[in-house]
Amino acid sequence: MSKKKSKKTTKRFDGRKPDELRPLKIESGVLPHADGSAYIEMGRNKILVGVFGPREMHPKRFSKPNMATLRCRYHMAPFSVDPRRSPAPSRRDNEISMVMRYALEPAVFLERYPRSVIDVYAEILEADGGTRTACINAASVALVDAGIPVRDLVASCAAGKIDGQLVLDLGDYEDKEGDADVPLAYMPKTEHVTLLQMDGILSQDDFNGCIDMAIEGCKQIYEVQREALKKKYGLDEGEAN
Repeated sequence: MSKKKSKKTTKRFDGRKPDELRPLKIESGVLPHADGSAYIEMGRNKILVGVFGPREMHPKRFSKPNMATLRCRYHMAPFSVDPRRSPAPSRRDNEISMVMRYALEPAVFLERYPRSVIDVYAEILEADGGTRTACINAASVALVDAGIPVRDLVASCAAGKIDGQLVLDLGDYEDKEGDADVPLAYMPKTEHVTLLQMDGILSQDDFNGCIDMAIEGCKQIYEVQREALKKKYGLDEGEAN
C-alpha cells in the first residue's frame, strides 16, 4: 500500500516534482515614476511593486527620531481572482501588509533615515496562491532598485503538505486543498529567517522538513532576484547584494 501511495504522489497535479518551484520571472525598474519597482511572475501570480522614499513623514508626529518607518500596502485588484472581489481593503489585505513589513524590516538599514518613511505598494494583478511570498520577493528587489541599502535581499517561499507528501511552493489548489503550508522569508547571506508562519497541522518532523525545503526554495529564488538586479544595472557578483 505504501508503494502505491508513493507512486501516486511522486508528481503533483501540475506535473512538478515535490521540491520544484513554479516558473519564476522577476524584472526590476519597471515603473518610471516610482523610486524603485519590480514585477514578478511566480506561477500564475502576476504582481507589481512600487517603492517610494525615503521621504519626509507626514504627519510629522508619526515619524521616529532614530529611524525610518517602513510601510507596506498589499492589495488585490478586483480582477485578480474569480469571482471578482471588492476593491476595498480587506482584513486579509491588512494582515499580509503587516506580514510583508515584518519580513522586510530586518533587511533594511532603517537607522540611516531618521524621521522619514519608506512606502512599499504591492498590487496583485493575478493571484495563484502564495501571493504573500511573491510580494516579499518583488518588494525586496524594488527596495534595492530604489537605492535603499539593505543587509541582504529577502527571499520568500512556502512549503507544505498535501496527500501525505511535503511539497515546495504551493499553488492555489495545493494551498486550499493541502493539509498545511509554511510560508518563510530568509536572508541567505546572513542565514536569518525574517518570517515564519504555519497554517494547518504538522508533526514536528514534517514541520522541520517544510522549513528545510522552504529555505532551499528561498536560495533558488535569491539567485533569480540577484539576476534581475544584475540584468538592469550590470552589477558584478559582489555588488548584486
